[in-house]
Amino acid sequence: MARKGILGGDLPDKAQRRRPADVAPAPSRGAVGALQSSLTKLQENAVQEIDASLIDEAGIEDRLGIDSAAQTQLRDSLATYGQQVPVLLRPHATKPGRYEIVYGRRRLKALRDLGVPVKAMIRQLDDHALVMAQGQENTARQDLSFIEKASFTAQLSEQNYDRQTIAAALSIDLPMVSRMLKVGTAFPLPFLRKIGSAPGIGRDRWMALARALEENDSTGYASALMTTPEFAQLDSDARFDAVFKRAARVATKAPKTAPKPRTLRTASGAALGDIKTTTKGVTLNIAAKTAEGFDTWFDSNAQALLQELHDRWTKERAEDRGSSNNQKGTNT
Repeated sequence: MARKGILGGDLPDKAQRRRPADVAPAPSRGAVGALQSSLTKLQENAVQEIDASLIDEAGIEDRLGIDSAAQTQLRDSLATYGQQVPVLLRPHATKPGRYEIVYGRRRLKALRDLGVPVKAMIRQLDDHALVMAQGQENTARQDLSFIEKASFTAQLSEQNYDRQTIAAALSIDLPMVSRMLKVGTAFPLPFLRKIGSAPGIGRDRWMALARALEENDSTGYASALMTTPEFAQLDSDARFDAVFKRAARVATKAPKTAPKPRTLRTASGAALGDIKTTTKGVTLNIAAKTAEGFDTWFDSNAQALLQELHDRWTKERAEDRGSSNNQKGTNT
């Protein structure tokens, strides 16, 4: 006969009960499980005050230096009006009682300077969830420059996150991930830190700088410039311009050599053709001897292929210009 449980429900007789091996137990069920879930959600959404000394860095470096004037403005605002927007933390994985910052680094620094507690939400996040949260926060902000986003993308790739994950974290498509990686991986992080965020500089000029540094072997000259007191006094855009001009001056002094063609290859490594860039233009050569008919097919479709590439270039240039124009947002 069934017996009554303490909550009024019928309990099955012993013979009718399932053994533990018959069914895997759920982690929490019924009223108790619902209560635990509600408490967890309340705790994650509750704003707590945390001692700033208990918060460590975590995640990916998304800012290439901090604008001292903007940071002073933020600190003064927090001192006058208090902290209106909480930061996001997660419990430290190996240090009980400590936390790691997910986003809100500038606010954390300003509050540390003021010596006041930090208003924060605390959530249980693994490394993947941390990157996703930080990436989504960066997507919503208007003040990260193109190179900061490109550097963030490159750092994710260096930590072996696949491109689909990077695209999801930053809310961009895979072609944009490729463009970001091309720029972000062209410069070492210490080099970028010395230039800073360069909010007025878009993708085309960063790529031009990468080519100048590589082709003219002028990285050493640029690095020497970065150590001067005069360089440190410039704002970030001006620092970029100074490095770019130094690379260009090195190029004019370098002995003129005939440009060498580059071999274009398939994904498997087979040669497709040679391309050569000079001051007069770009020349593509597809050798008929090894093309296996690709040269003839390319010739028949050259107009459509070139138009498709030109349309893609036009779209990317428009996106880069739009990105550059939107970088001067309000610091958060």
